[in-house]
Amino acid sequence: MKFTKMQGIGNDYVYVNCFEETVADPERVSEIISDRHFGIGADGLVLIMPSDKADFRMRMFNADGSEGNMCGNATRCIGKFVYDNHLTDKTSITLETRSGIKKLTLYPENGKVKTVLVDMGKAVLKPADIPMNVSGDTFINKPITVDGKEVFITAVSMGNPHAVTYVDDVDSLELEKIGPSFENHPLFPERVNTEFIKILDESTMQMRVWERGSGETWACGTGACAATAASVLNGYFPHDKEITVKLRGGDLFITYKSDGTVLMRGPAETVFTGEIDV
Repeated sequence: MKFTKMQGIGNDYVYVNCFEETVADPERVSEIISDRHFGIGADGLVLIMPSDKADFRMRMFNADGSEGNMCGNATRCIGKFVYDNHLTDKTSITLETRSGIKKLTLYPENGKVKTVLVDMGKAVLKPADIPMNVSGDTFINKPITVDGKEVFITAVSMGNPHAVTYVDDVDSLELEKIGPSFENHPLFPERVNTEFIKILDESTMQMRVWERGSGETWACGTGACAATAASVLNGYFPHDKEITVKLRGGDLFITYKSDGTVLMRGPAETVFTGEIDV
C-alpha cells in the first residue's frame, strides 16, 4: 500500500489515494499503521476517494480502528494532497464527509498548498443531535459528574460530539487519567471528544484535547471549532471574530459566525511518503 503521512499542527494521519489504491479492511489497517512502535505511527488512517456528490470524498479511521465522522485537520491535509498531487487544479473544492459536504479554499505558494480555509458548517447545539442522553435545546455550561467530581461542560457537535470545559491550567492536566472518563461518560452514547480550555485574552485560548478512539492528540480541528463556538456561547468571545486556538502542535484560527457557521483556517504539511505491506 502506497501512503503519504501528513500532519496538521501535529495531528498526524496516514493518507491513501484511493483513486489508485484499494484498502480492503480499513479498520484493521488503521490499527496496524497507527502503532508508533510497530507501524508507521499516526492518529489514524484517512482514505481519499472519488465522490458522486463532491469533488472528493473522505473516510477517516481512528487509531483504534473506529470510523469517525469528521476530522478538521484531515480536511486541510486532503486539500493540500489533492492539489499538490495534481488531482485538481482548483483552489476551491468540495469534500464529502460523513457529516456532510465541506467547502475548502486552498492557498498555494510556489505550487504547493500551505494553508487551507474550511467552511465547517454550522455548530450543532441540540443535545439529541450531538448526541446526548438528555433533552433540551442546548447544553451550555451545565454540570456533569466525572470521577466523582462536578465538572461544567458545554456540548457541541461539529459532525462529531465534543464536550468543552474550562480549567485554570491545561499544562498540568493528567489527561491519560481523566480523558477516558470523559470519553466514556454515560451522557454520550457514541462517546465524546473533550476539550480542556484556558482563556488567555480577548482573542486567544489554549487547548488540550482527548479524542475518542485516539487518546490525547496534538491538535483537533473540529475540537478547536467546538471550543470556539462554546467560548462565544459562554461569553468569552464575540461572534464573527477570528480566535487563535493554541494547541500542543501549533495554532488554528477559528471564526464562529453569527449565523452559527464555523470557519477554520490553518496549515497542512506533508511529512513523508512510502509503501507498507499490510
